[in-house]
Amino acid sequence: MKYVLTLIGNKTTPLASAHVEAARSALPAPGETVWLAEAHACDIPFDGDPAKAEAAARGALGDATLDISAQPAEGRRKKLLVADMDSTIIEQECIDELAAELGLKPQISEITERAMRGEIGFEPALRERVGLLKGLGVASLEKVYRERITEMPGGRALTATMRAHGATCALVSGGFTFFTARVAKAVGFDVNQANELLFENDTLTGLVQEPILGKQAKLDALLALRAQHGLEKHETLAVGDGANDLAMIEEAGLGVAYHAKPVVAQAAGARIDHGDLTALLYLQGYRREEISG
Repeated sequence: MKYVLTLIGNKTTPLASAHVEAARSALPAPGETVWLAEAHACDIPFDGDPAKAEAAARGALGDATLDISAQPAEGRRKKLLVADMDSTIIEQECIDELAAELGLKPQISEITERAMRGEIGFEPALRERVGLLKGLGVASLEKVYRERITEMPGGRALTATMRAHGATCALVSGGFTFFTARVAKAVGFDVNQANELLFENDTLTGLVQEPILGKQAKLDALLALRAQHGLEKHETLAVGDGANDLAMIEEAGLGVAYHAKPVVAQAAGARIDHGDLTALLYLQGYRREEISG
């Protein structure tokens, strides 16, 4: 069997035998089902075109809120993870939460949403939003991190498991180093990269250090880390939700759109619409008993 279809349930929709049988009926010459986690995740080996097989399985499962992905059976476990931060590893957009401290969240979050959907350029949108934050003190940034930022479920298990199996985990964000440094340490990333906010007397100047880390910089980070660790393309995994993540998602061996904007979900090789971040482990063929944390 050259390919595998992975079905993944979630807290609201357990993976039932009926789901598995419906998916199997849509696959060309399916092999024996392999359960990765009882009532939660399984693999179904098959031969044939993976894109057509995944589409057929989605059709067979109808409106079931499950995650479904078809990929080559070989080389599933990756040695490099490159992850976006905002709305991927954490549940918020940091810049929107900073805006809330100034009563500007509706105004700034609208710009954020348009940038993440790819409707406007990321770099000018970031400059505009940071400019609106001028005068915000460093104490407010500390408060936002402490009181408003929450981790996406499954993030610590994702990094702990991959690192335990020899992978490198990198947090590469279009957000800010003030937050990525803290989130990377808490969640378990080896390295982090992001934009640097500029301060004067512990107050935001309204400027960000140039050049801005955007779509191209994320791709460059993936390529640099891949070269640094002597890896092939198929050994890499990239995950994100916004338009500025698309280049790295498309370049990775396994590119995952995570609870993503439509433009990203449509272009990515794999998508997780319902599950938490442990779904990325099941996509790699890990069994529940192998997952750390």
